[in-house]
Amino acid sequence: MKRQARLFAIAEYLRGRRTGVTAELLAERFNVTVRTIYRDLDALRDASLPLNADRGPGGGYALDKSYSLPPVNFTAREAALLCTIGRWATEMRLLPFTETVQTAMDKVRSALSTTAQRELIRHMEELKFIGVPVLAPKNAEVRAAVERAWFEQCPLEVEYHSSDYVTAKRTVRLKGALLERTMTVLVSECVETKETLRLRLDKIDRARCVSNLSRETAPPP
Repeated sequence: MKRQARLFAIAEYLRGRRTGVTAELLAERFNVTVRTIYRDLDALRDASLPLNADRGPGGGYALDKSYSLPPVNFTAREAALLCTIGRWATEMRLLPFTETVQTAMDKVRSALSTTAQRELIRHMEELKFIGVPVLAPKNAEVRAAVERAWFEQCPLEVEYHSSDYVTAKRTVRLKGALLERTMTVLVSECVETKETLRLRLDKIDRARCVSNLSRETAPPP
C-alpha cells in the first residue's frame, strides 16, 4: 500500500475507533513498523487532522470527539451485523478481497458515535459464526422477537419442542449466539432457574419479548 493510501486508510481506521488505538496495533494492522506509524500520525496532524494521544491503560491515538462524522446513519446493531459478517467471511476465506472488506468495515465503524462504537464492540464479541447455518425458524415473528431480545436485552418468552417433539416454555435472557454449520444455537439464561440453556433456533415455535417482569425476576440495575 502506498503511503498516501495508507494515510487515508489510517484516518478511516481511527474514525471507526474513537476509544483509542495504540501505535503497535496500527503497525500490525497496516503491516508497517511502529516508527513508520509515528511518522504517518505526524503527517496526519500536519494535515490538520484533530488527533489526540492518551497515555495509560485503555489509551492510545484517537480523533477529537468533536470531529464531524460522515452523513451515514448506521445503528449499532446494523453495523454489528455488517462488521461481524465481514469478519466471518474473511476468517472463513469465503472472499479473496480481504483488504477491501476490512476497509469497508472501517468506513461502517466510522459512521458511528463513540457510544454506538462501544455497543458495536460488545455485539461483535457476543456474536460468532462457525460455518453456514442450515436450519432457521420459518416463522418471521420468531426471528423478529429474537432480534429484538438480542439487541435490546429484554427477556424472551419462548415455546420450543425437543427432538421427540415435547413442548416446553421458558422465559430467558439471551447471552450469546453460535452459528454452526447445521444450526443456530442461542445461549440463554433461564429467568426462573438461572440455568444456562442452549436453544436451537429452528426448534422455537413461538417467541415474544417480555417487558413487565416482576422485581424478583428482574436483574439488578
